[in-house]
Amino acid sequence: MSTDTVIPPVLAEVVRSGFVEGHHRGSLVVLAADGSVELALGDPAAPVFPRSSNKPMQAVAVLRAGLDLSGERLALAAASHSGEGFHLDLVRTMLTEHGLTPDDLQTPPDLPLDPAEAETYLAAGHVRERLTMNCSGKHAAMLAACRLNGWDEATYLDPAHPLQRLVHDCVESAAGEPVASVGTDGCGAPLMAISLTGLARAFRTFVLAEPGTPERRVADAMRAHPEYVAGTRRPDTWLMREVPGVLSKMGAEAVQAVALPDGRALAFKIADGSARALGPVLARALSLVGVEGPVVDRIGNAPLLGGPARVGEIRAAF
Repeated sequence: MSTDTVIPPVLAEVVRSGFVEGHHRGSLVVLAADGSVELALGDPAAPVFPRSSNKPMQAVAVLRAGLDLSGERLALAAASHSGEGFHLDLVRTMLTEHGLTPDDLQTPPDLPLDPAEAETYLAAGHVRERLTMNCSGKHAAMLAACRLNGWDEATYLDPAHPLQRLVHDCVESAAGEPVASVGTDGCGAPLMAISLTGLARAFRTFVLAEPGTPERRVADAMRAHPEYVAGTRRPDTWLMREVPGVLSKMGAEAVQAVALPDGRALAFKIADGSARALGPVLARALSLVGVEGPVVDRIGNAPLLGGPARVGEIRAAF
């Protein structure tokens, strides 16, 4: 995020015992149903690394490469999964279906993303594995696309690899703007920087795409199987499960993108990367586009504790 000329506004504040003890700044954009910018806070035109919010575009790339995925498999290809048993079982199945093994994955060994799953996993005597890393579904799909096309599997994470060049094109096409920079994501895959406005535009593109197109297939799979996109205890799952037609995907360093089925969309990034501010900011942004209800309240609930008692909260400040 650019910090040369724009000091991001406060999007959330940390309130303990009635005292504001901290702030989380960031940038946010809301698009109207016609795609015009309805609200801009901070500098949403500046490039950011969307991190895992780019995964739907990466999933489109494997479809455009000819890989025939659908249902839970396609949702998992766009996932930051929690590492629950059903996630890991399907990643293993996807690998086996294409003659691959977990050893072919180039994800860094990791614990399950969900803290409760990580505790259970460690208590069972397991150690960090490539399969358990939250991006393993995406990597399994990428490897399968390489095997299908006869592309080199050892270098599938190289930005110059045919698959990653295709990802680059898919990101630019969906966002409607050039990729500003290419870095490396936490999973080792190339990471394409676009603006928050471009990220919101990409999600809008997905929900408005014609049925049967790669973009719409990814959106439909994610919305039909949100527990495979995230996990049973994750806001993306709650939102896509409880609000019909919504497409939602978080990214590391506190990035979030959402699109409604009528084309309204939003994207934001918390400048300090703190995930604890995601829920309150997302809940407030959803209310601005007319999404209300228990799921929004649940997502926005971010209590601060003093011992066992609730003594404050992280709350939206815009």
